[in-house]
Amino acid sequence: MTRAGILAGTAIALTLFGAGAASAQSGPSSLPFDARRGVFTFAAGLERSLPAVVQVTTLGVSAGPTTGETEPTAVSSGSGVIIDAAAGIIVTNNHVIEGGQKFRVDMTDGRLVDAVLLGTDTATDVAVLQIQATGLSQVETVDSDTLRTGDLAFAVGYPLGLDQTLTMGVISGLGRSGMGDAVEDYIQTDAAVNSGNSGGPLLDSRGRLIGINTSILSGDMGGGNDGIAFAVPTRILMFVVDQIRANGSVTRGMIGATLGSLTAERAVERDLGFVRGAIVEDVMPGSPAERAGLRTGDVITRIQNRPVANAGSVQATVGIAAPGTPLTLVYLRDGQSTTARMTVETESTAAVRLGSSALQAYGAGIRSLTPADGKGDDPGLIVVAVEGGSPAAQQDLRAGDVITAVAGESVSSLSDLAERLADSGALTVRRDGEVVELAITPGT
Repeated sequence: MTRAGILAGTAIALTLFGAGAASAQSGPSSLPFDARRGVFTFAAGLERSLPAVVQVTTLGVSAGPTTGETEPTAVSSGSGVIIDAAAGIIVTNNHVIEGGQKFRVDMTDGRLVDAVLLGTDTATDVAVLQIQATGLSQVETVDSDTLRTGDLAFAVGYPLGLDQTLTMGVISGLGRSGMGDAVEDYIQTDAAVNSGNSGGPLLDSRGRLIGINTSILSGDMGGGNDGIAFAVPTRILMFVVDQIRANGSVTRGMIGATLGSLTAERAVERDLGFVRGAIVEDVMPGSPAERAGLRTGDVITRIQNRPVANAGSVQATVGIAAPGTPLTLVYLRDGQSTTARMTVETESTAAVRLGSSALQAYGAGIRSLTPADGKGDDPGLIVVAVEGGSPAAQQDLRAGDVITAVAGESVSSLSDLAERLADSGALTVRRDGEVVELAITPGT
């Protein structure tokens, strides 16, 4: 193409992508254009961040007979990103380094260095590593609360055994939760994310960090990319990283409310015209929630001016609120909307806490079955929420499970369950028509 043709194409592109956008927002009114090569490109912003994206290899001892002199070998790998070059701080996923004895970081300039694990947080699937090296690059971090659905997003990592790979998509959704009852407030993107991308950065079109790629939804038994991937947003990520760097672990607060998600069935039961919200299942005596006036049956619709999609939305906000943090939430009771204010307190260490109409045990919220739960007429106690990273979550207790027995003895009331759990965490649950046996202990 001639120079005249390139310029003509550029003028058309500016008209299509720039003029209309300029009236709706401030800032650049055209796509980035490299006049020398005659192409549209985001390379200028992204190239500054790519050297900060590293491959993380986890070394451990494989299962099976070994000798005491067996050296750790590579058992898994993923990606990571340097967020503080001066201190050598790398963030990645907990599931990338889980079970590892040693950790190795492969940088884009060919250097291979050992890393030290500073700490992990299973509830958000975040891990923090540190390396000692000079000449490191780091990404610029941006507040994920500024994101909008439709923004361009770039995933960077080391997928499927390949060298560093960049893929592009858009932000498909924000505030995604309910995938595992953890501290979830995911960014959803259709940028291609595959095995090996875990722990790598999700960048905006200027190469700034907006999240850490952590999981995908896939209809492929092999776990291939289907265009639905989730990233931990920087709003949650940086809270976790700061706590791990300061204390080696994450300390969370609590508000003293057991929550369940508002479903279509439960919305109909309450004659509500919407299905987004978190239902208060129980309130602990003397807790911040009780002092703020919350009651069983209230439906929380907003927290800290953020819409509540389900119980996970509230858990995501409380889960990154240190003790002493003030929270404002809006709830619905008898058709009336009310605003409540409370202060987050230090999380209780009691494994089992019995309330008036619900039970909290090992990180799970449990109440009696009702017909609206759609679990049949058999008696039982239903799990309404499971805190990510808790002993219950680690042993795969799930929201919707129906607890029928403890240590082989049937339970039909919350008081029975509380009494039995004091001696044993061996649960029998009904799940999708099947009987599942679980063993939960506080030290799991």
